[in-house]
Amino acid sequence: MKTSRRLSAVLHALMHMAAHREPMTSEVLAGCMSTHPVVVRRTMAGLREAGLVTSARGHNGGWSIACDMEKTTIRDIHEALGEPAVYAIANSSEAPQCLLEQAVNAALDDAMKEAEALLLARFQSLTLAQLAGDFTARMHARHHRDR
Repeated sequence: MKTSRRLSAVLHALMHMAAHREPMTSEVLAGCMSTHPVVVRRTMAGLREAGLVTSARGHNGGWSIACDMEKTTIRDIHEALGEPAVYAIANSSEAPQCLLEQAVNAALDDAMKEAEALLLARFQSLTLAQLAGDFTARMHARHHRDR
């Protein structure tokens, strides 16, 4: 099954941007996201259009977070990415003639709608600030463990 890592990679990059506090170049972010700088620019352009990040050209330019991390949710990021499908399961036929396949499709469609609604509600309840807080807690725990 083909999966998408785009939301995860963007959240990772946003956390780096928040921790860095100064603009980060597409090249540096590409390293964080394990991708090509062109992909970063294309992705960040969509986030810029949504008002989540800003960009500046020039020697000290790059990408910066522009949103309120206390209010911005994972769902906001998901929507800014174009609301990609959260599951890759699909019916074998969209308009089957077979009554058995119609019953299977109806059951799968209902279950997928319920699961997607639960996942999107969870995305709505998680803010960028909460992610940053979890990162900070993990860093403190690692620091104390490594002493």
